[in-house]
Amino acid sequence: MVLFGFLTLLFVIGEYFLGVASDTATFTKIVECAAGILLIYAPEILNKLFNLKFANFIVYFFWFFIWLAIFLGTCFHFMTLIPLWDKLLHLISPMLLTMIGFGILSEFLKRRSLEELSPWLFLIFGFSFAGICGVFWEFWEWSWDTLLDMNLQRYRSGEVVFAGQRALQDTMGDLLINVVGSLIFSIFAWVRSRNYPMYFAKFRIEFLDN
Repeated sequence: MVLFGFLTLLFVIGEYFLGVASDTATFTKIVECAAGILLIYAPEILNKLFNLKFANFIVYFFWFFIWLAIFLGTCFHFMTLIPLWDKLLHLISPMLLTMIGFGILSEFLKRRSLEELSPWLFLIFGFSFAGICGVFWEFWEWSWDTLLDMNLQRYRSGEVVFAGQRALQDTMGDLLINVVGSLIFSIFAWVRSRNYPMYFAKFRIEFLDN
């Protein structure tokens, strides 16, 4: 994964020298690619700083999302070359967030036997956690659009500002897809946990003792 990240960085630097896009746009991609490489080490950094250990399944899925979103989506232009690539990311990210919700609850209830708990407790918490994260993400986009006159929520096209339902389509579409992604993984987890009560333990996010 790290090797792929550095190869991607070389590709973006090559685009900079070839003048494929504007200097500002290419430099921004270089920064994003470098940030993506650093994010690969995020679970390890959190472990070192806060004694926080993520389940391997969550780490691998996190790397998969970085690969799709930053390396392929931004650096290799999949975001512009492939229609609805952005929506695909909005479908996959809540799956990761649902896993994290499972992991947080597993740690909070570590003194209880998971066999004694209803799987619905995990399913509802994970689904709700992903949903609220999706809402806060839209708050984040709205803040940047308001403060820096950006267009993260796709409320305009060029100088044309949309009105009514058209102005809400991107935001509401993202929230809807966020719910669908979380629901898909929640259903998958429900099926897997029906005959295996300890299923949710595989997502546990542990706060290790010093």
